Amino acid sequence: MSDASEYAAMRSGALLVDRSDRTRIRFGGARASELVTGLVTNDVLSLTPGHGQYAAALTPKGKIAADVRIFADQEGLLTDTSARASAGWREIVTKYVNPRIAPYRDVSAETRDLGVFGPKARHFVATATGADEVALEQLHSYQHITIESDSGRMMIVRVSEIEPDGFEIFIPTALEKQIRDNLLSNGVIPGSSQSWDIARIEAGRPEWGIDMNDATIPQEANLDALGAISYTKGCYTGQETVARVHFRGHVNRFLRRLHFVSASIPPTNAELTDDTGSVVGDIRSVAMSPRQGGVALAMVRREVAPGTTLQARWDGGECTVQIAAIEKGATG
Repeated sequence: MSDASEYAAMRSGALLVDRSDRTRIRFGGARASELVTGLVTNDVLSLTPGHGQYAAALTPKGKIAADVRIFADQEGLLTDTSARASAGWREIVTKYVNPRIAPYRDVSAETRDLGVFGPKARHFVATATGADEVALEQLHSYQHITIESDSGRMMIVRVSEIEPDGFEIFIPTALEKQIRDNLLSNGVIPGSSQSWDIARIEAGRPEWGIDMNDATIPQEANLDALGAISYTKGCYTGQETVARVHFRGHVNRFLRRLHFVSASIPPTNAELTDDTGSVVGDIRSVAMSPRQGGVALAMVRREVAPGTTLQARWDGGECTVQIAAIEKGATG
């Protein structure tokens, strides 16, 4: 199926995207939340079963070592990290979490993550899993319900990271074929991670290893706007840098959405220059959207205003790009 067809399914129906390449680590023990909250920018101690959050784990200098989703249930915590960020998160967990106090284990191989995105996602997920559709409708982002079955337990999470939003179904590997077949037989269209990536870029959602890395301050990647930072929680690694930016100053650059019209797609790391020829940023994620045309995320100097036209230049090419207007709920 073409990217355009998959994209259309995501906008008008429901698209199935396998997200199982992400790394899932489960934490248990009475002190799991206490230990994990000391590693990330958000307030894990505030989570009660059925709730979740987005957060970042930082280096001691306050740069992003990994971004992570954290879900609380009756058994403890489940953390979920992208494939690119997984090494950084594993390293931090291994270094700072005492398994005798908070036992943890990687459950990636024994679980799967099926994402269903689109305006009809709720109906299809309810039909495929037996979940109550009204209960799914009432969930806010990162809230979740669990369903017990003979083959294990399913966790169904509301995810509002792209538009339209949808659900991710965390299931035992033994249940994957059944749930996948249920979804597809009822009308969900199979899709690729590339289609999800287009929607991610349109929404201004950063990906670790592309748009941000261990040289990026959280506010530069708009993680405060994405609800990943608590400014009232207790201490955590890298907090001093984050707090200083928030209370005493600002970052000099941050991630912005771009639009472009070009026969060629600018590559990652292409320079952005203003009308004086000065370098004011660089391209990060890039995609061709069936709805919006050329779209990208770029790290841009803060003084560059929305609507500004810039030149993207790289070895062998250049094109004109424009900083997208800031929309309500968008990151730039």
